[in-house]
Amino acid sequence: MKEEGITMAVLRQLTKDIIWVGGSDRRLALFENLFPLTDGVTYNSFLIKDEKTALIDTVDAAIAREFWDNIKAALDGRGLDYLVINHMEPDHCDQIDTLLRLYPGLTLVGNAKTFQLITQFYGDGLLTNTLPVKEGSTLSLGAHTLQFLMAPMVHWPEVMFTYEQTTGTLFSADAFGTFGGFTGALFCDEDDYRELYLDESRRYYTNIVGKYGAQVQRALAKAAKLTINQVCPLHGPVLRGEDLKLMLDKYSLWSSYTPEERGVLIAYGSMYGNTEQAAHRLAARLSEQGVKPIRLFDVSKTHVSHIVAQAFRLSHWVFAAPTYNLGLYAPMEALLRDLAALNLQNRDVALIANGSWAPAAGEVMTELVSRMKDMRLHPDILDIHSALTPVQENQLNALADAIAGSLTTP
Repeated sequence: MKEEGITMAVLRQLTKDIIWVGGSDRRLALFENLFPLTDGVTYNSFLIKDEKTALIDTVDAAIAREFWDNIKAALDGRGLDYLVINHMEPDHCDQIDTLLRLYPGLTLVGNAKTFQLITQFYGDGLLTNTLPVKEGSTLSLGAHTLQFLMAPMVHWPEVMFTYEQTTGTLFSADAFGTFGGFTGALFCDEDDYRELYLDESRRYYTNIVGKYGAQVQRALAKAAKLTINQVCPLHGPVLRGEDLKLMLDKYSLWSSYTPEERGVLIAYGSMYGNTEQAAHRLAARLSEQGVKPIRLFDVSKTHVSHIVAQAFRLSHWVFAAPTYNLGLYAPMEALLRDLAALNLQNRDVALIANGSWAPAAGEVMTELVSRMKDMRLHPDILDIHSALTPVQENQLNALADAIAGSLTTP
């Protein structure tokens, strides 16, 4: 029965029968209460209308009102037959219980781990009508057929992709997602994807999914066997055309920990400006030799997610930090531990250490970097004792020469 009344629905058609019913949350300041957002984030959900109706994932509680307006308008009085659950993280599964109350005949589609997580979030009461699926399982809705591909640890163990065979649409869970709300455009090519989203897509992948490169590689191999016309992530624009090719290439690089570009990340910590001065001088020397890109960050004030993103992007890293409490300056230690936890590897690394007395920063940084896989650590640490001396200025210039030289050597 069609509902009457005021609606605030904002719907977008992907195809004649596939409708976007998600929304943007620009009020959110911290994604996962960790990562700063300058322009919010989207939560995507998609409705397929055929002989049977199927909803692909739900949304976060923050946009529940918008979501329900969209669902009611899109269904236009019809019932809902299936909910496909690609990912059980709360920003995508929050509305499952409400859906079941409003559509009591609804069938939940997921894998064994999906249903385990449903019981952990909601208890056992929701699992009265389920359709378990495995790798390669299919579900016919009429003219549309859904095929399910398991993608565990991209980036939770229950994650799966759903491929709609008729239209070549891949619903990719959190893969290919990005930070940033919509500008009004749903498709990547309706606005400038590279300007609006590429940096945030990198920051999203590297910090959220980055640890699980091997699992992403396996998922990409499965996707490569399909004819894909568009990819629908749970965050960000629908990808197609040249931007889809771009992101497939980026994911191949990021998930194999291959630098996108030969360039230099310089991350420094400094209490009184002396270590900072050394970092700035090194950056200037490198620039004078034609090195680019160079990205320079103060670890005490730049959120680590931005530094991580550039660490994935660039081939050469320089870390500069002082000794603190007979150890390493805490924000630098946190950064290095985060890079190691994300499984980053295969980089050229140089170190600048400062210590006025009982210096330890160089030793600790060496130990932390050495734990990472396939790191080529420059043999000589530039050790500063309080402030650069003329002799150390020469050493800094030699370090710049060595980094610039290695950038030209594949």
